Amino acid sequence: MRTRTLRRAGLIAVAAGAIATLAACSSTPSASVDAGSETPTTTAEPAGARIAVSYEGGILVLDGESLEPVADLESEEFTRLNPAGDGRHVMVTMSEGFQVLDTAAGSTDEPALTDLIFAADTPGHVVRHGGKTVLYADGTSDTTIFDTDALLSAEDELPATETVPGVEAHHGVSVVLEDGTFLTTVGDADGRTGISATDASGAVVATSDACPGVHGEGTAADEAVVFGCENGALLYRDGEILKLDAPDQPYGRMGNAYVSETSPLVVGDYKSDPDAEGYLLRAVTVIDTEAGTLEVVDLPEGVEYTFRDIARGPEDLAYILATDGSIHVFDPAGGELIDVFPVIEAWEGPAEWQDAHPAIVVAGDIAYVTEPAADAIHAVDLTSGKIVDSATLDVTPNEVAVAAG
Repeated sequence: MRTRTLRRAGLIAVAAGAIATLAACSSTPSASVDAGSETPTTTAEPAGARIAVSYEGGILVLDGESLEPVADLESEEFTRLNPAGDGRHVMVTMSEGFQVLDTAAGSTDEPALTDLIFAADTPGHVVRHGGKTVLYADGTSDTTIFDTDALLSAEDELPATETVPGVEAHHGVSVVLEDGTFLTTVGDADGRTGISATDASGAVVATSDACPGVHGEGTAADEAVVFGCENGALLYRDGEILKLDAPDQPYGRMGNAYVSETSPLVVGDYKSDPDAEGYLLRAVTVIDTEAGTLEVVDLPEGVEYTFRDIARGPEDLAYILATDGSIHVFDPAGGELIDVFPVIEAWEGPAEWQDAHPAIVVAGDIAYVTEPAADAIHAVDLTSGKIVDSATLDVTPNEVAVAAG
């Protein structure tokens, strides 16, 4: 394991684009010879993965292997980060909409918070599936859809988009399946009730109003899609919607789904007490999209987490970053914890969900874990449980997103 302290000195110049040789910070030069010349020229190798880390008023871009900073970019006071899905860009939730962060992963370019903004009134969820990136605006319930890879060739203008107008504004989410089926939540200013599915022609395929407080989504194997409810979940598959009841009624809330598109098993968060204080959770749901079942698994004492602390990874397992500071490996097939990897110091839940608290994201076999109390980030090999690198930042990390390169 390597540990280092990362300094912000000089990085503001990077944010302004003043350092022309930035790519060399994370690349190994290679020599080539121009045609007709015997003089070697130096070209930078493409960068690998990049990590975007938000902090109050800015976004750090880190090299995915060394965890060294390659850019420090100014932003609004609080921003949310979501991978765009193309391995290079990150969608930054700003007041005007979804702003495109170019991490330069997989290229020799410099990272930049571009001027490209997908306009949205109260930007919310970002969904990536089937070669499409789907952006949802809570203020209008409009859905903006574009080809994910089109961002890679976008320079001075946004890629072509399709907008599906909303009906009544609410905090929602939409999904587009490979056959053009459009799934979207239904609700209004007074609440959210369910989902609607339309085919590629716009004809209604199925609807359900049996999902109070509908929130979050996840697409599992064979394009089975799960939406969380305050009393269970909705499962869409093969043109039909199935309601899955939680064992606790009338309140057994699943609000976020953690999926692998190669597994029929969905892991969700779970809360059974609507009056519970704070944001720590002590159980998970396991939804079998083939069998059409929902099970709640209570976690051992001391294994608590928030919505930022579950990710899917190698072998379609789930990795839970708990308040004891360890990553607990959860096998959804067996419904049990099968391993534990100590990573950070024990921590307490946030007073508000926006507050900086530990988070986990996964790229391949590597988990990136933030430790706000120590202004640190760690890279963990999930196949061995070993911390392969750590870095101390000069800022307090909040949200984190990976561009895999």
